[in-house]
Amino acid sequence: MTAPQSPRQSGVTADSGQDIRLLLRAATMYHLEGATQAEIAARLGVSRPTAGRLLQRARAQGVVTVSVAAPDHLGSPIHPDTERAVEKAFGLDEVLIMDSPADGTPSGDAALGRAGSSVLARRIQPTDTFGFTWGPEQVAVADALTARNASCRRVVQMDGSMTSVDYHTGVDHALTRFSEQLRAQPMRLIAPLYADADTVTAMRRDSILSQPLLAAENAEVMLFGVGSVSTSTTLFEGAFIDSAVLGELEHLGAVGEIGGRFYDIDGVPVDSSLVGRTVSVPLDRVHECTTTILVSGGAHRQESILGALRGGFATILVTDLDTSQWLLSEQKGQR
Repeated sequence: MTAPQSPRQSGVTADSGQDIRLLLRAATMYHLEGATQAEIAARLGVSRPTAGRLLQRARAQGVVTVSVAAPDHLGSPIHPDTERAVEKAFGLDEVLIMDSPADGTPSGDAALGRAGSSVLARRIQPTDTFGFTWGPEQVAVADALTARNASCRRVVQMDGSMTSVDYHTGVDHALTRFSEQLRAQPMRLIAPLYADADTVTAMRRDSILSQPLLAAENAEVMLFGVGSVSTSTTLFEGAFIDSAVLGELEHLGAVGEIGGRFYDIDGVPVDSSLVGRTVSVPLDRVHECTTTILVSGGAHRQESILGALRGGFATILVTDLDTSQWLLSEQKGQR
């Protein structure tokens, strides 16, 4: 006949007063006194696995509740609950909400740049190829990047930037800045954003001209903003597209673009006349990339951001509070 086990031998499973006392004592030692499980086991006279089970049961039975909150003096500019809600709503790895408004002004872009650079510095690895599209937000990220410990193997331009007018895209400055700060090899894509379809096909076949684009398509980390479909977009202002193309895009329901490739409010690529003429990383390659950082915000970009998130083109979003709240409202209304 087998002798009955003691509480120590059985792992303390009875809901007796003594059991509750052990739960309280173990929880107090671990959460308030900073004791390890080994120390708890030694002081309470139980095994280490039993000490672990005591802590688990303390949580399960409501003996321990955990609260995470920012200090009062830091609470205002930090929005962890909203960040988590946006992450859950769109299946994102991370959302960083900055306190400043993203209003398209130099100060708004600079704030986005500071926030974006902090995310990039944490995510980039020494062996990575890092690709970026040109635009004011990406230039701001490059300007704000000062992380001494961050590095990567190559920095490559994801979209062509040559145009028929004297328009400053900032791509040369960003490429130089990123490569210097990340101690990486720069790879410039010397090409227009749009060309005739035969020229694009020939460029992709060329062993030299195709190298930067192939590197960008296989990048481990991508950083981009989004453009809208309006006369105020950089593509229209830089004469990359004209009023006729804008009209076509509006008719097809386009709301935004990444690297000159357009999509609708649900993130579905738009089959416009630009598709075969575009020199940039295709949207399906953006979708397949492991780490894609979307840096954008403001009322003028909200629909473009929403479409990009619904299309799964971003794994990380850096934006402002108003935009994040609008995104949640729109996504909730869709269900």
